[in-house]
Amino acid sequence: MQVERTNSEILIRLSADRDISGLQRILDYLKFREITAKRQAKENDIDDLAKESKADWWLKNKSRFIK
Repeated sequence: MQVERTNSEILIRLSADRDISGLQRILDYLKFREITAKRQAKENDIDDLAKESKADWWLKNKSRFIK
């Protein structure tokens, strides 16, 4: 893993052979933090983000639960 900071962003590089399911949850959390840090988040924004995250998780994992 490599972490690099520029003037405007932080770049994180990971090996491409990693399972991204756990990484996606981390990215969803970071997206939430970015949204709420820039402005006063409205409850609708937070609800929409939660729905998007849950829907994405279900699409990726439903085969584990439905045979």
